[in-house]
Amino acid sequence: MRRTTFLSRVLILAAAAATVSLGGSHPKGDLVETAVAAGSFETLVGAVKAAGLLETLRGPGPYTVFAPTDEAFAKIPRATLRGLLEPRNRATLTKILTYHVVPGRLAAADVVALNGAKTVEGGLVKFASNGRDVHVNNARVLKANVETTNGIIHVIDTVLMP
Repeated sequence: MRRTTFLSRVLILAAAAATVSLGGSHPKGDLVETAVAAGSFETLVGAVKAAGLLETLRGPGPYTVFAPTDEAFAKIPRATLRGLLEPRNRATLTKILTYHVVPGRLAAADVVALNGAKTVEGGLVKFASNGRDVHVNNARVLKANVETTNGIIHVIDTVLMP
């Protein structure tokens, strides 16, 4: 039974991988370069720059990033998002962004085998499957296993809040 559940979760993540285009599975760039090249993470990349995390995410890693799309950021009220990007709120923005990052490389098979993981921010993200979708907290995984030279990206549909 456990093996069947594990395999069904892996298949769910594989099916989700077809819904967002991020290129092939062979890494061509680091986490930041890959996100920029995808074209659907402009808000995330802008927030990473505003928080001063660009060089960290270009570093050796490895990191697992649960990357919210621009559409995920659009769910946040514009005034709130603009406020987070202001220099005076850098600490809060950093806390939110580092909550999306787990040290090490967690592939889809690792994610579905775990109940959760500790983030760089220090909090815990929880992993769950409802039989159709895989979730990280309240965010649905849209695409899994986007390999980069310094980690792996799993695309999610909602910004995670610590």
